[in-house]
This record gives sequence, C-alpha cells and structure tokens, in this order.
Amino acid sequence: MRSEGVQGAMLSNAYFASMNSRLVYPILCLTVILLNVHLPAFSQKSKVYTRADTLRGSLSTARTAYDVTYYDLYLSIFPEKRSIQGYNTIHFKAKQAERRLQFDLFSNMKIDSVVFRGEQLAPQREHHAFFVYLPIELVPEQMYSLSVYYQGVPQIAANPPWDGGFVWKKDEKQRPFIGVACEGTGASLWWPCKDHLSDEPDSMRIQTEVPAELFSKSNGRLADSMLLENGRKLFDWRVSYPINNYNVTLNIGHYAYWKDSYSSEDGDELGLHYYVLDYQLEKAKKQFEQVKPMLKCYEQYFGKYPFWNDGFSLVETPYLGMEHQGAVAYGNQYLNGYMGFDRSRTGWGNKWDYIIIHETGHEYWGNLVSVKDHAELWIHESFCTYTEGLYVECLYGKEAGQEYLNGLKHNIGNRSAIVGPLGLNASGSGDMYDKGAIMLNTVRNLIGKDSLWFQMLRGLTREFGYKTTDTREVVDYILEKSQMPELEAVFNQYLYQAAAPVLEYEESRKGKEISLRYRWVVQTEGFQMPVPLIDAAGQLLLLPSATEWKEVKIKGSKKYELSFKEDLYYFLKKKVGN
Repeated sequence: MRSEGVQGAMLSNAYFASMNSRLVYPILCLTVILLNVHLPAFSQKSKVYTRADTLRGSLSTARTAYDVTYYDLYLSIFPEKRSIQGYNTIHFKAKQAERRLQFDLFSNMKIDSVVFRGEQLAPQREHHAFFVYLPIELVPEQMYSLSVYYQGVPQIAANPPWDGGFVWKKDEKQRPFIGVACEGTGASLWWPCKDHLSDEPDSMRIQTEVPAELFSKSNGRLADSMLLENGRKLFDWRVSYPINNYNVTLNIGHYAYWKDSYSSEDGDELGLHYYVLDYQLEKAKKQFEQVKPMLKCYEQYFGKYPFWNDGFSLVETPYLGMEHQGAVAYGNQYLNGYMGFDRSRTGWGNKWDYIIIHETGHEYWGNLVSVKDHAELWIHESFCTYTEGLYVECLYGKEAGQEYLNGLKHNIGNRSAIVGPLGLNASGSGDMYDKGAIMLNTVRNLIGKDSLWFQMLRGLTREFGYKTTDTREVVDYILEKSQMPELEAVFNQYLYQAAAPVLEYEESRKGKEISLRYRWVVQTEGFQMPVPLIDAAGQLLLLPSATEWKEVKIKGSKKYELSFKEDLYYFLKKKVGN
C-alpha cells in the first residue's frame, strides 16, 4: 500500500530559481557511497528528460487508480542461460473508477500473457511501461488481482550496485554466485510491478526455483523449501512488512548459514540470520560480531529494529552491498572501513565495517522511513550517512562522532543541488550523502539540545515508519518539534542550492582590538545561521548572522588570529580586503 504519492511534474529552471522562501519538494541516490564525491551513479551534467522518464517517474491516473497491497512473485532462475522465467500476481485495491492501468517491465523482457479474472488481456508497450485495458471498470475500494507471465534475459549490472541489474558471477570455487541490485535503475528490470516509490505492498511472497545444489535467499522469512519433480529446488520467502520495490532481491550461491539472536531493551529476542559462502564461514563469524553492538546503538537512537518479525539477515553478495530489507547485501571482503579505506580520513572509519553499519542504517532510513519519489532520496541517504557518525558517537563518544562527520567534508562537491525534479525518476547530486549528513549535524548544533534532537530522530521513525513520506513532511516535523522556523531557510540552502553557505569576512586591527566585518553569502532568502567565533580566551562566541554586512569589535592580543569553530556547521570561508 504505502501509496500516498503526489503527482510529479517536470520542473523548469525558473521554478528551481524561485525556491528560496519556502521548501518545495523533491532526489535519487544509490545506497552505497563511493570513496569521494565523484559518484558514478550521479551525472553532474544537465539531463534531457524523455517520455520514458515521465512514464517511470510520474503518477498518471493509470497508476493512481490502484494501490498495490500484495505481490506474489514466482521465478525460475537459469544460471547457465542467465535467464529467468515466471510470473507476478499483483493484488491491488481500486482507488478510482478506471479501466486503463499502467505496469512496468523493461522492454527487453518478453510478456507471455496478462491474465485478469481468467481472461487474457493484450498489453500495449511503451518504453519500459506497459498498459492493459480491463474488461470492467474498477470499483473504488474493491480488491482485484492481475497476473503477468514473462521471461527473458534481464539486464546485467555493468558496475553493481551503482548500475542496476543481475550479477552472474562465480565464487572462488567456480560455482554460480548470483545477485541482483536495482536501486535507481528500477525493480522492473527483472520483475513486473508498479515501479514507483510511492506505492509499496503491505507484504509480499518471493518464490525462487534454482538448481538443487544452490541456496536462494530473498527478503523475509523462509516459509518452505522443497525439491521439485524437475530436480530443482524451490525456496518460498515471506515478507510481512511494507517493502519498496528496489529492496526486493534474491541471492543465490553455495551458502553456509548460522543463526544468532539479539536481545532488545525490552527483552524481546530478534533472530539474526547469516548467509555467507561456505569457505568464508570462520572469517564471517568474526567480522559479523559487529552486528549486536550496532543494533544496540541503533535501538538507542531510533527505536527497535523495524522488521522484527522477519528477522535481520546479512547475506554475502558478489557486489559491494545494498540495503535490501531484512537481507542486507554484504560484499566488503570482511574488511573494516570502506574496503579498507576510511572515508572520513580521521581514523574512526577504520574501526568498523562500513557496509554492515551503513547498509543496516538504511533499515531505518530508506526501508522503514521511505520516500515517495526518487528526487527526495536525500531522506534515505543523508540520515543514513549521519547514522555512521552516531554509531561512532555511541561507541567512542560525542567528540569522536563529530570528528568523523566533519572528516566527511572533503568529499563534498557543491556542484549541483542535492534535490532533483519530481515526477521524472530523476537524480540530484551525490552530495546527498556527506553534505546531507553534515547538514543534519548542522541542524543538531543549531537546535543546541541533544535530548530534543534525539527525541526528534525517534519521533521521525515513529511518525513516518512503514509508510512513504516526502521532504515537506520531514522538514515540517523538525520545524514543529524544534519550534525554530528559521531552520526552513537552512534546509532550503543545503537541499536546493548547489553552493554551501559562504562566510565572507574582513578584519582590521588597532592595537589589541580587532574589527570584524562579516556576512553570509547564500542564495536563499531569510537565511540565518550564527557565526561561531573563538575569541582570544578560547571561548565560543555565536555572532548574530546576516546576509548584509555586520561589524563587531573583538578584544584580542597581538598573537590572536581569527578562528571560526567550523565543526559546528558546514560552511566555506572567504576573506576579503587586506
């Protein structure tokens, strides 16, 4: 269900230029960050949008007429041919009286038939979408189902997980090792669905048929597995929570499995399930010891693990990682850091496994709290990247967490805005990761009350969990709870403008007195943010902010040099004058 989506529309440059005084809406991102801001998944060049983008990203009546409640997906996987064959039965509730419905499946996949109430329908293709005309008009609030039978060779991921598709690899023993990652590219590259983030099913079944010597792990709990008469094996997985389409996955290989449990603050036991290549078992058991302290930290900040009944799983994959709900993809080679590298360059990032910590953070930010449109995926990525800093803070203290987050500043590009246009399946800047996280840290410091800030984080997961949301709702929640309407312009500047706030300043000295002139240079009307200055005695001064020049006298010394406490907020400095 989770379908309270808003109809998107192409936004002109003039529209973006006018987004100063009020948050409007909006970005797509992938879920695993690269080592620096040059993310291959995000083009910094302007894109010409096409009819195919509109079909994928917008909500026409052919989509809003129905609300998906349940997907029943059955797939036969043929590794030797790199092909799949199966069906998806789509259960939905009618929302409008309509006969023409849109579904999505990549054009390289063949639709064998579409069946509605025993009658075969004639699908009409348009790019990666297809339309069906029902023999009856939908009656609002009534339940219906429709089955799509299909087959083909799905798109192969050229550079997973950044370029979506199937991953057909061999493990070190030259045995099949298969996965799929499709965020951004779309779940419809491998199964027919309503491929729009605004509409999630309330639950789902995923059945996969594979060669008998292989194990197939998907989302949710394993309800059954059985040998079939054709000599193959069927795995039946059940997801009991809402799930967004790009989180649906399958993982196939020669897996070893072990189970553990985590005790929550209230004494409940969460099942922990681990699936790794059989020859990696001992190495994995040691590396995955990080899971329990991580879950404890996340429970402290955001509440209990959100998909409790389905359990938590880490699954080794033939690609780096992805936040697949309840089946977190892991391919970090059992190294701490990001493949052994500390993205913050502070030393803190090499004390833990980036993929375990980051991708599990998405269980809250992206999987529990989900956006309606790809343009607004900063809500997934900014909060999740910020979660890394909170994890460091949980284990090593606030100063360490703040140091880690500030260490990410060197990754920021400031070349294009974090948010992109709605309704086009469009992406904004990869700055949604590090710049977005540091924006949240800036907001935390502007609020200045950690107890309130952490209440708000838990409140966000309660208010928007298990349903889709958007920028307007999330920011309004923060404005209301903080009682700081001036934060509106702060969010506007960081989210909708490419540039960071710039502190322009000039100084003149007369004896031990310094005359400081300063102003903020921003593109957002009403922007207010204190200027954090360290005085000669080492004390923090928060100077009143303005976009017009202000002047203040500071008592210093001959050795005193102006020093701004830049770890509180994210901004750039520019000294002018002599």
